[in-house]
Formats: sequence, C-alpha cells, structure tokens
Amino acid sequence: MNKYLSLAFVLFLANAVFAQNTFTLKSSDIGGQATNKQFFNGFGCHGENISPELSWSNAPAGTQSFAVTIYDKDAPTGSGFWHWLIFNIPANVTELKSNAGNISKGLAPAGAVQGVTDFGQAGYGGPCPPPGPIHEYLITVYALKTKLNLDKNTGPALVGFNINANTIAKASIVMYAQQ
Repeated sequence: MNKYLSLAFVLFLANAVFAQNTFTLKSSDIGGQATNKQFFNGFGCHGENISPELSWSNAPAGTQSFAVTIYDKDAPTGSGFWHWLIFNIPANVTELKSNAGNISKGLAPAGAVQGVTDFGQAGYGGPCPPPGPIHEYLITVYALKTKLNLDKNTGPALVGFNINANTIAKASIVMYAQQ
C-alpha cells in the first residue's frame, strides 16, 4: 500500500509542478443560446443589440494587447459574417462589460478600437440569422504579441489577418441563435 501512496504523491506533485493555467474565456450573459438582449435590432430582427459581458483569465506571458471577435460561420454569404471586432484592448484589461460594443455608451476600455463589422458599421451587431437552421456564433478572445496598427475603418478580413498573424493564444465560447 505504501508503494501506491508514494506513486499517488509523486503524480500529485508532478501535476502541481507542471500544470499550467489555461487561457479561458467566460460570459455571465451567455448560457449557450443568444437571447433577445444580444439579438440585432434591424434586418428583420427586433433585439436589444447589447454585446455580452466577457471576461478572460490566465493570459500567456508576453501578451501586449487583446482582441475579441464574434463570427458566424453559418451565415449564407459564402464567407461567414463578422458581428464584432474589437482590438488593441490593453493587456491589463480582462473584461468587456455588457454593452461595451455600443460605441455611443463609451463602455469599451480606453484605447480599444471597434472595427467595422459586416453590417458596415463599427461596434457590436448581434445575431440576426435568416429563418432556418441554428447558427453558431464563435466568440473568441485573442492574446496578441503587439498592438495592431489598424484603425476603425479597417475591414474585417484585414483585421482578422492581423489578429491571426500576432496571436499568442486564444480562447473561445459558442453562442447559438435561430429565428
């Protein structure tokens, strides 16, 4: 029995020594399904268009800024649909408040840039899928090795390219929506 206790103790120590904290994204607003609070108000949808609260932890060493995106791969466009691109979030920030995507409210962190979405305007544009199958909205926070030298008028594809070229780590959650 001592042999098994010794082995268990060694495994416990190894796990404690080598365990790494995982870069994690959470939301107190999203429980898997988008609600009327997150849905877009326009294009035939009648939601409140409030971006979800998002928080992250355990960013990797070397993180100089963060970016957050919401992307609908199921949009019937042939290339998906970008619902939110916010980048140059300072490295000491670990949360976006609910409705931070509403530029007129000024809730986004100082220095953060909200890029143009596929709705053609900067800031958050919530889910508004056409009637039919459920859409999957991928919400991702990226830990970046630099700030991006882009402005709010930069298109989603170029923002995405620069995010991916400078990513150290990323964490995602999924939100589903259907009309």
